[in-house]
Amino acid sequence: MSAPRPRDTVLHLSDVHATRGELLYGQVDGLARLDQVGDYIVSAGVTPEAVVVTGDLVERGHADAYPELAQALTRLGARVGAPVLTVLGNHDEPGPAAALPGHERGHHRTAHVGALRLVLLDSSRGALGPEQLAWLREELREPFGRGTVLALHHPPVPSPLPALAKACLADAADLAGVVGGSDVRVVLAGHYHHPMSATFAGVPVAVGPSLAYQQIMNAGPGRVSGYDRPMLSLVHVTDDAVTCAPVSIGAPVPLFSQPVPLPTP
Repeated sequence: MSAPRPRDTVLHLSDVHATRGELLYGQVDGLARLDQVGDYIVSAGVTPEAVVVTGDLVERGHADAYPELAQALTRLGARVGAPVLTVLGNHDEPGPAAALPGHERGHHRTAHVGALRLVLLDSSRGALGPEQLAWLREELREPFGRGTVLALHHPPVPSPLPALAKACLADAADLAGVVGGSDVRVVLAGHYHHPMSATFAGVPVAVGPSLAYQQIMNAGPGRVSGYDRPMLSLVHVTDDAVTCAPVSIGAPVPLFSQPVPLPTP
């Protein structure tokens, strides 16, 4: 039997906003960006145990994009050599989303990858609801391996951006009562279109940046503005730590490049 890995790596994507027949805001091709992610991760030498995509998989009104999205997600999984696990966001439509891998029988479920338990929740209506929370409580009754990664679209904590301050999970207080004292190591979320770190019920929260566009702080009173900067996040879970690093996959202007010593395996 092989020795357990010293850490589990999760590639965290969010807010793809895939479209069909047109580009988002005339510029963004969410499906092509999933292919770009695969190329980037392979070229960077990253070997994730799982890919987690935290919702807004398609743009609102583009339910006919789900079949092509399913193919793009399958390509991404094959490219990086890891299962791709998705949850729904407020732009997603639960009925047509059943075409996605893993969603055939419902939109909340559990997957075991490496030493991690990944619990995928459905907050597409802005809340989890009593039934899903009761299911989650039962799922977390017994600890698992290195612990649990919880994934949902709506963060259970508010954004510091004024326009997004009230856009968090509606029943976050109820979720706290389930998560507190459990083996949940980190909560992965999206929705805000900007990276953010927080704690919730004593658990780290990592809000992933968007693959489609990022929102900025100084858009002006009562406004939100999106800028074209596709990003992802790398999450490492070890026995005693969780680290999350937002990464831009665009093409910034280079300032320097020099060799660095590589760590000893």
